[in-house]
Amino acid sequence: MKIKTFEFNPLGVNTYVLYDRTGECIVVDASCFFPDENKLLLNFILDNNLVVKHLVNTHLHFDHIFGVNFLASQFGLKLLVHRDDIVLLENLSQQLQLFGFNTNVDYRPEIGGFLAENDVVSFGEQQLKVLHVPGHSPGSIVFYNEKEKLALVGDVLFNGSIGRTDLLEGSFEQLTEGIRTKLFTFPDDTEVYPGHGPKTTIGQERRYNPFVGTGS
Repeated sequence: MKIKTFEFNPLGVNTYVLYDRTGECIVVDASCFFPDENKLLLNFILDNNLVVKHLVNTHLHFDHIFGVNFLASQFGLKLLVHRDDIVLLENLSQQLQLFGFNTNVDYRPEIGGFLAENDVVSFGEQQLKVLHVPGHSPGSIVFYNEKEKLALVGDVLFNGSIGRTDLLEGSFEQLTEGIRTKLFTFPDDTEVYPGHGPKTTIGQERRYNPFVGTGS
């Protein structure tokens, strides 16, 4: 499996394209905001002759959905998310206003289905297991591939930090418990691809993360 990382929009969200030798791919957290970002993501998909099987999101905070409607219109797809994050779409205008974004643009994506704990997202020869890890948002999910030893964690876990829990329906207790009981069961050399910032490993965060590491 190959992973292409893009950093998009003023909040620096990581968008991931996962693909393999079959040419099938998924896009995780399509967050492109500016026209040139839309073009960059689309051209990567087209130039590599990729077939987009799914659009999926780790959660539905506004900065992670800016580009979903653009890609959905290009490929005739609808978004897959966790049901518990729908409440965030109902409060999208408040989110945008809080961070100084235009509230007159409707970024709400069309939902094609819901993902739950232990579901599997398949494309090409790959499978990603879904883990529900609320706390940053009520419906935050992680995509895990045991064979490849990788996890796409959204804003659940960062390199040296964790997701903020002071937003709508956030919970520090839920988030830290979920990280410790679910993510920290992965092997130490599992690569962690977060929603913002550089990647890390489970072992690194288990030992040194100031919020959930062994010394916290």
